[in-house]
Amino acid sequence: MGGFFGCVSKLACNKELFYGTDYLSHLGTKRGGIATVDNEGFHRTIHNLENAYFRSKFDSDIDKLTGNMGIGVISDTDSQPIIIHSHLGKFAVVTVGKIANLEDLAKEAFSKNVHFAEASQGDINPSELVAILISQKGSFKEGIANAQAKIKGSCSMLILTDSGVFAARDRLGRTPVVIGKRDNAFAASSESSAFSNLGFEPEYYVGPNEIIFMTPEGFEQIQAPGDKMQICSFLWVYYGYPVSSYEGINTEKVRYNCGKALAKRETITADLVAGIPDSGIGHAVGFANESKISYMRPYVKYTPTWPRSFMPQNQEMRDLVAQMKLIPIREVIDGKRIIFCDDSVVRGTQLKDNTKILYEYGAKEVHMRIACPCLIHPCEFLNFSTSRSTLDLAGRKAIYDIEGTEDTDLTDYAKDGSQKHTAMIERIIERLNLTSLRYQKLDDLIEAIGLPKEKLCTHCWDGTSYF
Repeated sequence: MGGFFGCVSKLACNKELFYGTDYLSHLGTKRGGIATVDNEGFHRTIHNLENAYFRSKFDSDIDKLTGNMGIGVISDTDSQPIIIHSHLGKFAVVTVGKIANLEDLAKEAFSKNVHFAEASQGDINPSELVAILISQKGSFKEGIANAQAKIKGSCSMLILTDSGVFAARDRLGRTPVVIGKRDNAFAASSESSAFSNLGFEPEYYVGPNEIIFMTPEGFEQIQAPGDKMQICSFLWVYYGYPVSSYEGINTEKVRYNCGKALAKRETITADLVAGIPDSGIGHAVGFANESKISYMRPYVKYTPTWPRSFMPQNQEMRDLVAQMKLIPIREVIDGKRIIFCDDSVVRGTQLKDNTKILYEYGAKEVHMRIACPCLIHPCEFLNFSTSRSTLDLAGRKAIYDIEGTEDTDLTDYAKDGSQKHTAMIERIIERLNLTSLRYQKLDDLIEAIGLPKEKLCTHCWDGTSYF
């Protein structure tokens, strides 16, 4: 998915950019970058993060990034920030999201004899495309609005100029942007969790299609928000850091609500409730508090020498890292009926391995409770659950086993309690060797978040799409 952090200050802001961007490392895996501007011009550094953490790569660069205004990014796709020379002046841009119509917009640019200089894994760099769309108009306001209007999918952005930073949220607000304030400085971030330890307080949640301009003296609205929103529901379930809030709704509290909703529908008895570290812990705490079943830790995570499990680019290595990080506790597992909570089941490979270990350590029953509905549609709007094949998704693999084809109507499979939905779940249970498996009902998830359904993107569960 990726995340960005921008700062404007009456003092030097390189330390804020360094730590603020680092606090978004859970959102991306491939590239990190920072750009600043001062009286001598723009300064930029970009590093590959595939085999190391942000801090270790940027620590030696931070003193070179002078100035009191800057932007930083953690990206799971292209190299950023992009620095552009244009008739609007020199500027830097970072983006978060997924441009679904990237090829169409590139063809339109080619028809106007525009060329692309940057490369992103051999393809057009989305951030450079955004910079071109901005440069097509007579002002930054008009240019950013042009990008917002033409892009399908999602694309929020920060634009660094020599006079301030523009923060713009994508047209339907799929990705969040929040403004923070402290004495002598303002910041814009994908996650409010980046603010706390830097002394910022959330001041304003940027609306869909809104444009904000920040200077060290304050911020102003350049374009009012639109009246339609499709923020990604998975932010609260999975992506977001527990400290973060979106639309004023805290992530950890939503996860408690998810676990509570699952517990209210529970029909089996168990000896303990546990969360898959760390993704399922908040959900499991909510489940345990509601069910009055003891919360315990059959697994503990060992992190000093193991990277995030999604950092290695090879799937086999990701599975190995995920397994090696979790150490089982036999004394907690042996002879127990365990309810495990987790945020989701994407492919199911790691869960299958974990289940095998639990039985080897003496678990009597292993019940999985998932905080969201079954994923059956790859994401079209963010870089999540994207794959060369939909069959990588555990739900779609089960449907293929039932139907014998990828080309089938998924409507009934998305309906909790339907005959086809039940058959899909039974296939997943069999494949993962679980005692039982239950997914969250979509209505319960929506209630746990607390926003109306029409303001939430639920495409990966029910196939609903808005461009």
